[in-house]
Amino acid sequence: MSDSRTDHAFTATSLYGIREEPSYAGALSFMRRKYTHELDGVDVAVTGLPLDLATSNRPGARFGPAGIRAASVNLAWRGACWPTGLDPFERLAVIDYGDCYFDFGRPDGIVEAIEAHAKTIIEAGASLLSLGGDHFVSYPLLRAHCAKHGPLALVHFDAHPDSWREDGKRVDHGTMFFHAAEEGLIDPARSVQLGIRTHNDETHGFTILGADWVHENGTGAALSEIERIVGGSKAYLTFDIDCLDPSFAPGTGTPVCGGLSTAQALSLMRGLGAIDFVGMDLVEVAPIYDSGEITALAGASIALEYLVLLARKKG
Repeated sequence: MSDSRTDHAFTATSLYGIREEPSYAGALSFMRRKYTHELDGVDVAVTGLPLDLATSNRPGARFGPAGIRAASVNLAWRGACWPTGLDPFERLAVIDYGDCYFDFGRPDGIVEAIEAHAKTIIEAGASLLSLGGDHFVSYPLLRAHCAKHGPLALVHFDAHPDSWREDGKRVDHGTMFFHAAEEGLIDPARSVQLGIRTHNDETHGFTILGADWVHENGTGAALSEIERIVGGSKAYLTFDIDCLDPSFAPGTGTPVCGGLSTAQALSLMRGLGAIDFVGMDLVEVAPIYDSGEITALAGASIALEYLVLLARKKG
């Protein structure tokens, strides 16, 4: 008889709750959630998008989903999350849906593959928490979410605006929000970019709360601005791990000094309860450049805070 006290990614009999398992062993799903493609009764599906063909500097984000899953076991030994004591898995049925398949040798099919993968989950009624991969994955994810919800507000954490203008349809992690705005997937007037510290001559109507602004004005002021701009609109949350300063997140492809601390980022995440999010991605973790898994752990922690936000809304 098999011992059901381990490998909960496969042996779990319920989609709810946390079952203690040694952090140094077992199958590495996100937060020990059950690996399954069954979507009946699922509130949130976590999926990996192992793409780094769109990177402009150091590759390696294709290993991000695996790295985040591995680091997440450090958070999965108990259910209650600090500081609220809330266990999101008591309120939410969360699964690990595994990774999206695409043919890396046929980059012209990547957008359609990720969009179709996301639509399968969204159309089944589950919310989607996506683990990148480089930031280009936000473009097909936004297409999938917009197909259901219409144009969205964007809450975007990053060192870079990723809205540089270009004439074609490059598979490029620096241009996708330009295209998303041009195509009407997102509404820049209702969107906020936080932590930015690289220059673009054009804002395209996005409100930019740069890293210096956040440092000088604080997370409370930033949250007030986000609520004012996004209002009651349906929104999509995208978090590029390079929003964090390289001292907190060295494991990424395009690090920029002067960023947010992990503490600031977690404080901001915890304060976003008033925003009506329909989906989230956490991108640009590149474990090969990491030190002691601190970047992957930061990514897993931020993703977990998103689940706490959803659980608080479910009540």
